Amino acid sequence: MAFIRPFEEKDTEDCKLICRATLPPSILSSPQATTMAPYLWTLQFTHLFPEHCFVLDDGNGRAVGYVIGAPDVFALERLYPKYIKEVLQSEQGRKDVPEPEQMERLEEWWVEDGTAGEGKKKRVNEKCLAQTAYSVKWLVLEGVEGKRELVEGWRAMLHIDLLEGWQGKGYGKEMIGRFVEGVEGLGVAGENTKVVKFYEKVGFRVYPGGRGRGMFGWLGICRLGT
Repeated sequence: MAFIRPFEEKDTEDCKLICRATLPPSILSSPQATTMAPYLWTLQFTHLFPEHCFVLDDGNGRAVGYVIGAPDVFALERLYPKYIKEVLQSEQGRKDVPEPEQMERLEEWWVEDGTAGEGKKKRVNEKCLAQTAYSVKWLVLEGVEGKRELVEGWRAMLHIDLLEGWQGKGYGKEMIGRFVEGVEGLGVAGENTKVVKFYEKVGFRVYPGGRGRGMFGWLGICRLGT
């Protein structure tokens, strides 16, 4: 029987798989972006704040879902150089996330793709993803006017993902309950309409304002309570 337990280091590869399996089409359309994704939205939390991370165990030791995050985004900011050194600049990290060519200016999230005659298409810009992975400010604290001021009031943050066969069974609500124990001022990034509706069902309320860029851009901050 499946059960929720604290994250363990041995769950790292499962968590990377969960992150990649639950990405939107805009990211999945790029093999490089898909490879990079856990370095933006998963590994910094499991590496820096493992005591605040939980997984859904399928009963056989395999993680099939997670709820991860940080109790304080400014603590995440202070510790982020450790994440860069120990994870992004590890041998595997360098293979998966090419070190950005420059960090002075954030590249555009979308870039045009396609050949002549096919019309203009857009794809996720892998250079922007790499820059964002290397910058906690671009990842969490900046990018939308007023965002830093907002997170000063709602300092904790979380992400939750479940593999498809484990969704809609009530595990998500239970996992969030485990995460919020002892955490104050919790906010969550609303990546898309489906996610926002889920958070509302489990007790969050949308904080007005904010529109981000891209599927994983900041749409708003949800908060517990009425």
